[in-house]
Amino acid sequence: MPRTFGAAYPGGPSIMDALDLIGMDKLEIDIAGPIVWEPEKNAAVWTVEDGAIVGRQNFPGSGYGGWLVSEKTYGDFELVLEAKPDWPADTGILLRRRADDWAGFQVLLDHREYGGIGGFYGNGLASFSALPFSIRSVVDGDGAVIGIEADDPATSLDPVTDEKISRLSYAAKAEDFLDVWRWNDWNEIRIRCVGASPVLTTWVNGLKIAELDTATIDSPHYSPEGVLEWLGPRGHIALEVHDNDPIMGEARWGRGAACRWRNITITELGSEGALA
Repeated sequence: MPRTFGAAYPGGPSIMDALDLIGMDKLEIDIAGPIVWEPEKNAAVWTVEDGAIVGRQNFPGSGYGGWLVSEKTYGDFELVLEAKPDWPADTGILLRRRADDWAGFQVLLDHREYGGIGGFYGNGLASFSALPFSIRSVVDGDGAVIGIEADDPATSLDPVTDEKISRLSYAAKAEDFLDVWRWNDWNEIRIRCVGASPVLTTWVNGLKIAELDTATIDSPHYSPEGVLEWLGPRGHIALEVHDNDPIMGEARWGRGAACRWRNITITELGSEGALA
């Protein structure tokens, strides 16, 4: 599915109307000249290569993103997969997504400057952020990116604030994450989703990263009751290829970048999160 937008939050204004008010309703990319932002006509490209699902933008440098959406819906489940994103590649895993709307709980895999990995974001759910840390690149003497390190909130363009951390009931330390993350290699992401207004938990390579009780989120325009009514207790799972934007441009998704996914297993859970 193309990466189109819906309401900012259940019952709220559309994202595109809000962007229009600040002059960001169109994306301009210098390829052969500026193009009008038409995501409906330009879904991301998904292929299978060497046993992995690979997501890329519609064509290198196009700026258009998209979703790969599960056919089935899931309520309580545990999802395990391996991911190998290029740098920069802004991606994630959407949980409880509606079939006809972009809304859902996103587990972040923002492998880019100021990106969060293993935290959470509310797509169409008042854009709440709940994450324990963010990352930035490490470069060599020639300016080539050779790894990642913890972002510095004092200099970051998108710092992780105490407010973002406080929404979590568990938050890992950046240094512990960096000890287990494998640069330019496969990393195992484990996600647990339990409850009508779910408790979401993430692990990276066996390290617990974050836990969020979505029934207790305190964020402007976020209503647990409204979100549950809108999403319901079940929804689709989706993998993301992010679009670019006038602010971050190709720092969000590099020209020709891809994210790869393999060894995907979904285990549906019974009552109180027990394995079914």
